[in-house]
Amino acid sequence: MSLVYEDITEDIIGSAFEVYNILGYGFLEKVYQKALQVELLNCGHSAE
Repeated sequence: MSLVYEDITEDIIGSAFEVYNILGYGFLEKVYQKALQVELLNCGHSAE
């Protein structure tokens, strides 16, 4: 079974892991949210 938006899904999950690997744990959710937004923008996606 393949996902309808497999490429986008891989980018989102990969970006989330990248953010976590760089920042680690212990920050407020807002910090991770902003970092994930920046990472997704760097991958060429729009993120609000």
